[in-house]
Amino acid sequence: MLEMLAVRNPRTGRADDPIPIIPSAELRETGERLRDAQPAWEAMGVQRRADALGDFAAALERDRDAVIAALVADTGRHTESVLEVDAVLASLERWRQLAVELLDEEAPRLTALPTIAVRQGWQAYPLVGVISPWNFPLLLGLIDAIPALLAGSAVMVKPSEITPRFVAPLQRLVPPSVPLTVVVGGPETGAKLIDCVDAVCFTGSVPTGHAVAAAAAARLIPAYLELGGKDPAIVMASADIDHAAAALLWGSTANAGQSCLSIERIYVDRAVFEPFVERLVANARDVPLAYPEPTDGVIGPIIAERQIGVIADHLEDAGRKGAVTHCGGELEQLGGGTYVRPSVLTRVDHTMRVMTRETFGPLMPVMPFASTDEAVALANSTQYGLSGAVFAGSDAEALAVARRVEAGAISINDAALTAVMHEGEKQAFRHSGLGGSRMGPASLRRFLRRRAYLVKSGTAPDPWWY
Repeated sequence: MLEMLAVRNPRTGRADDPIPIIPSAELRETGERLRDAQPAWEAMGVQRRADALGDFAAALERDRDAVIAALVADTGRHTESVLEVDAVLASLERWRQLAVELLDEEAPRLTALPTIAVRQGWQAYPLVGVISPWNFPLLLGLIDAIPALLAGSAVMVKPSEITPRFVAPLQRLVPPSVPLTVVVGGPETGAKLIDCVDAVCFTGSVPTGHAVAAAAAARLIPAYLELGGKDPAIVMASADIDHAAAALLWGSTANAGQSCLSIERIYVDRAVFEPFVERLVANARDVPLAYPEPTDGVIGPIIAERQIGVIADHLEDAGRKGAVTHCGGELEQLGGGTYVRPSVLTRVDHTMRVMTRETFGPLMPVMPFASTDEAVALANSTQYGLSGAVFAGSDAEALAVARRVEAGAISINDAALTAVMHEGEKQAFRHSGLGGSRMGPASLRRFLRRRAYLVKSGTAPDPWWY
């Protein structure tokens, strides 16, 4: 008898829609089947792989409503679910074009030895495993899978057990020729998946990332990890305050703040601190909850039940230590779901968990600084280094500050731009991740093992080392 996974509905708080968990034996068989299919997939060549993924994109476009409905049931929010499908379709289109250019075999080139040329080639990792999180189930389930497939790998995806409803409607859309399988299971399924694959991509928490890295190291396979963040924003005195307040509200509260690239700390020059806070609070108060229907507003429910306790703890800890809440700041129970309105906090400092630990909620703690050196020191006072933002009166001033922030991607005069711009290669700093960039050309090339063919000229005399 199949083991069933009870899935909580974030809008009602009740467990419903039990879904069967893939048994261990079937997981291994799935891995073997994908591995058997991979050589033919790689041999098709990049253009035919791109065409096959074009068929996948067409199927997703045709049945997008069914996938969106499943994502809404998984996450309780509508706008971001639509954006997920649109982002995946855009990713498929972009990567299908880029892959053909990136995977052309390089022409032979001469070396320091004039009789020997080097021709570069690639061979894909046969089977790539993807373990993805609950905050953007579809997008983060496929963000690594699409370039891996185009590189020539077969892919097995294990999404979070918190949001697995989208798996069935998505799997129905995968063409038979595409070696992509999405499986349902809990943490133990993810652990067993690592034993089946040749490379693993993981998006999630730092503690689980440590476990994934250790398991991959034990098997001597590469691990590409995108982990937590406590992304800072710095607002200089010269910045456009109205623009900065609007951008940071979006960057802090999109998807109810449930994003690794969400802005979670805001540092503002003391000279403009009060007017900035006034504008941010005024804007935040106008953002409605997506209730009673997912399409009724902007801020959806907290998706993962365990995250509710984290947000409550950060609010309680900050309040007890003297923080002032200007708006929001409460967990509201509506229809069985838990909602948090955009919350602006001041009189915060780095003794508070809201300034030092990942919150994953729509909280905006704002702290003044007296000098650029202080702002940079505060921004870098963290174990994380995923991304951040800098606002200033000119790009040159903002870039000068951004170059001192220890993080992989810094948005200049905007916030959380890596959510919409995937062309820039970046790597996570510190405990925010490990491995090559999941954006830009490097995202595809990390699934390829480079080969060198050393070609001796047929007319050249035997070299001295013979």
